[in-house]
Amino acid sequence: MDKIIVGLKRVVDYNVRVQVRSDGSGVETDGVKMSINPFDEIALEEALRIREAGNANEVIAVSIGSADAQQQLRTGLAMGADRAILVAVDQDLDPLSVARVFQAIAAKENAGLVMLGKQAIDGDNSQVAQMLAALWDRPQATFASGVSIEGDTARVVREVDAGLETIEVDLPAVISVDLRLNEPRYVKLPDIMKAKKKPLDEIALSDLGVEAAPKVRELSYAPPAARQRGIMVDDVAGLVAALKDKGLV
Repeated sequence: MDKIIVGLKRVVDYNVRVQVRSDGSGVETDGVKMSINPFDEIALEEALRIREAGNANEVIAVSIGSADAQQQLRTGLAMGADRAILVAVDQDLDPLSVARVFQAIAAKENAGLVMLGKQAIDGDNSQVAQMLAALWDRPQATFASGVSIEGDTARVVREVDAGLETIEVDLPAVISVDLRLNEPRYVKLPDIMKAKKKPLDEIALSDLGVEAAPKVRELSYAPPAARQRGIMVDDVAGLVAALKDKGLV
């Protein structure tokens, strides 16, 4: 296999308490720490391990967004990606548009494998990998917790409702990864310095033939309702009485 494409999305760091803007137009990002989507970081780690095992020649990190996403791409390069591509766009794209971007890049690069996180922790859609496989007309293996490459075949252990499922798919293919697949490597300072010299190309969305107008549009955002304060009871009888007062029993 020649090339593996990995999607890296810029999201609010998972350790940050998310706040909705006062006007309800979205999530507050000013002055907030941004990071690579955790599932995407796992996908990149797995792609790097596949290359290091001699089953791929090149790993390409791809992000869709504003110029700020270069920070996450540089982190991906520091982890070990060979080069990066930023698809420049000033607005959020819906999952179908994102899938079309990856389809165009996969075709352009003649990719042997596209690896994505199973979902992004901001939208939680879990749709891009499935849509990409349909548009690209390639096999898919979603929610992977184990991946091994044997020639032109990928053996994937999937996390499903009933437990684990092992399947084989012919390459080229699309794989979305789950949290238990691996633990991403720690980025060291020398690798960060080396990453500054690795190629990072910027492509306009129009150059890929993808429309900027999303098919899905968010109208407003609202935080969840505040949790009610708990009460202390002395015994089981007090608990039952409190539940009766609330009409729960």
